[in-house]
Amino acid sequence: MVPDAPLSDTVPSPGSLNTLGEDPEALARLLAAIRRHLHRNPEVGMQEHDTSQFIRETLTRYGLDVKGPIAKTGLYVDIEGDHPGGHVGYRADIDALPAHDAKQTGYRSRNDGAAHLCGHDAHTAMGIGVALMLHHRRHELKGRARVFFQPNEEGLPSGAPLMIEDGILSGLDAVYAVHVDPSLGVGRYGLMTGPITAASDRFDVYVRHEGTGHSARPHESVDTVWVASQIMNAFYQLAGRVTDPRNATVLTVCRLSGSRAHNVIPDEVEFGGTLRTVSTDDRTFLRRKLGQVADQIASLHGANASVEYEMGSPPVINAAALVSNIADTIRETFGDHAIYQIPRVSMGGEDFSHYLKHVPGALIRVGTASSPETSHPLHDDRFDIDETPLAPTARMMAQVLINHLDRQLTDDAISSGMWDE
Repeated sequence: MVPDAPLSDTVPSPGSLNTLGEDPEALARLLAAIRRHLHRNPEVGMQEHDTSQFIRETLTRYGLDVKGPIAKTGLYVDIEGDHPGGHVGYRADIDALPAHDAKQTGYRSRNDGAAHLCGHDAHTAMGIGVALMLHHRRHELKGRARVFFQPNEEGLPSGAPLMIEDGILSGLDAVYAVHVDPSLGVGRYGLMTGPITAASDRFDVYVRHEGTGHSARPHESVDTVWVASQIMNAFYQLAGRVTDPRNATVLTVCRLSGSRAHNVIPDEVEFGGTLRTVSTDDRTFLRRKLGQVADQIASLHGANASVEYEMGSPPVINAAALVSNIADTIRETFGDHAIYQIPRVSMGGEDFSHYLKHVPGALIRVGTASSPETSHPLHDDRFDIDETPLAPTARMMAQVLINHLDRQLTDDAISSGMWDE
């Protein structure tokens, strides 16, 4: 179901749960319409009030008992199985980016300054689908499955720690999630054991000197812009020079602000960006090193520098037993050809990682590319997806949770390695 398919983004009147469970096309139409509704009506982190209400109303229509709000705009449903067993979770993020939607489609964002350019609308639609399919098949569940909808994945501080504080992981043995991947073709699922994303932190540097200067006579003052550029250049030299080059590390400066005049040296320059690491030791070391480098270079040239550092999400580290469960389910559902073994860690960040500090988990990639229009990278202002995978992925992930409970993949079993490949 490609983006220019003749499908209304008005969510259709709900049919029966049995119809959705037994008719693949009915579920596909519903989830695509949900995704388009969300895409047209994006809300940024911690402001997802209409989004949250829409999710609640949709699930309630099908007989699910929606709990919340938690973490301000988060929600969850518990699907109780007919048989005793463990507890497993599934997470979907619901927020949009504070960005412009440049697509020319009927479902492009109509909220100025907000756009679903990271696929969270698709994640929410699939999360609703997972909940509906589990509710339809609750007689097969050996225990309880919790599907939860998290706000503010993109922001700092992000929504996952708030969900954890409000008890979303209470009683859960493990948690799963998906993320759309515009570099992967439709019908493929990217799997990786161990680190699959990097830690993502933010930094801001302030270079100051009392009094401004004249651009014709920089030697009579302290050129804060030049000092800031020296610090930036030094930052860019750190990865692979003071850290092990075999460990993936990316530092990028993305913003710079100084004087608004062409001939005035400002009394303050600030710049900021992100530091992404896979190694915990590198993350700790470089956080300290940035402050040292900025201070020493500024002092050398008669300026003062300070660094504000904001810890973001740690790396997502996939548990081998859970990845194995997903792989088995994909093979049973689609065949071995649907599995793509991801060759290297992504340097993108994902706050799903916060949950994995408390319980084992796994994040997989869902291929959504089928054309140039659906191959723009995440956060690109033209980002879009092929909607074909929404319903099959929802069904497949519901089966993953059923298999997880059926195999009794408890915390003890995972840590003992008995379910590792």
